[in-house]
Amino acid sequence: MTYPTDTPSAQPSGGRPLRMAYSPCPNDTFTFHAWAHGRVPGAPPVEVTFADIDITNGMAERGELDVLKVSYAVLPWVLDQYALLPCGGALGRGCGPLVLTREPGRDLRGATVAVPSEKSTAYLLFRLWAAATVPGGVGRITVLPFDEIMPAVRDGRVDAGLVIHEARFTYQNYGLHCLADMGEHWEATTGLPIPLGAIIARRSLGEATLKQLAESARASVRMAWDEPEASRGYVLEHAQEMDPAVADQHIGLYVNEFTADLGEDGYAAVHGLLTRAAAEGLVPAIAPDALAYP
Repeated sequence: MTYPTDTPSAQPSGGRPLRMAYSPCPNDTFTFHAWAHGRVPGAPPVEVTFADIDITNGMAERGELDVLKVSYAVLPWVLDQYALLPCGGALGRGCGPLVLTREPGRDLRGATVAVPSEKSTAYLLFRLWAAATVPGGVGRITVLPFDEIMPAVRDGRVDAGLVIHEARFTYQNYGLHCLADMGEHWEATTGLPIPLGAIIARRSLGEATLKQLAESARASVRMAWDEPEASRGYVLEHAQEMDPAVADQHIGLYVNEFTADLGEDGYAAVHGLLTRAAAEGLVPAIAPDALAYP
C-alpha cells in the first residue's frame, strides 16, 4: 500500500529536495515530523512518500529514492548503493514480531504462515526462531500486507501469522493467541536489542551530506520528544484510523534511545542478525565494514 506525498518542501538553493520514504506508522511520523515540516534548522528539505516497509524495501533495491526507512534484513542487497545512518531507525527491547494463531499452542510443523515480507527483519527473526524450535520446519510461507495478516489467521485462510507494528497491541481483538514472541527469543539468545527498521541514504550524496542527514534525523527525533504535541495531528492523520492510545503505545515502544543513536549495542544487534541470517543461507554475507558510517 502506498500513500500520496503530502509534505511540500521548498526547493533548496541549487537543487531539488531530497526524496524520502517512510511508513505512515506512528513511530515514523513522530520521528520525522519536524524534519518533514521544515522545523529542523539546517536540515535538507525533503519530499516525503509514505509506503509500507515491503514497498520501501523494493524502492531501495531499485535505487529509486535518496533516503528510506527499510528493514535491516534488506541491507545485504542495498549496501552497495546506500549507507546505514546511525539514527532514525527502530530497534529496542520487548518489541519483537509475534507469531499468532487461532488456537493456543498450535504446532507449526507443516503449517502455512503469513508474513509481511520475505525480506523483512521480522521474517529473519522468525526463520531463526523456527530453525531452533520447530522440528522439521514450517510448511508454506505466504506474503500478505501486514494489515491483512490477522484477518487471514482469524478466518482460517492461514494457520499462523507473523505480525509487526501495532498488532502487538490489538491481536486479542481478533480472538488470536500469541504462540511466540520473536523478540523474546532473540534477546534470550543474544542479549542484544531487536533490530527492526533502518534509515539508509544514497552513498552518492557524499560524506558531508550523509552526516548532515544523520544529524537531521537525530535532531528531528529529539524535537519530537521535546514537543510531542507538535506532531500529534500528523501522527493521527496517517495512523490508518488507529486508536490514539494505541498510537501512543506504538511510539513509546518503537521510538527510544536507539532511534537517536544506534550505539555499540545497536550496531552489534544489526551485525549479529545479518551474520546469523547469512549462516542460515537467508541473506548474502556482508563485508566486515559494510555497516560503517562515513
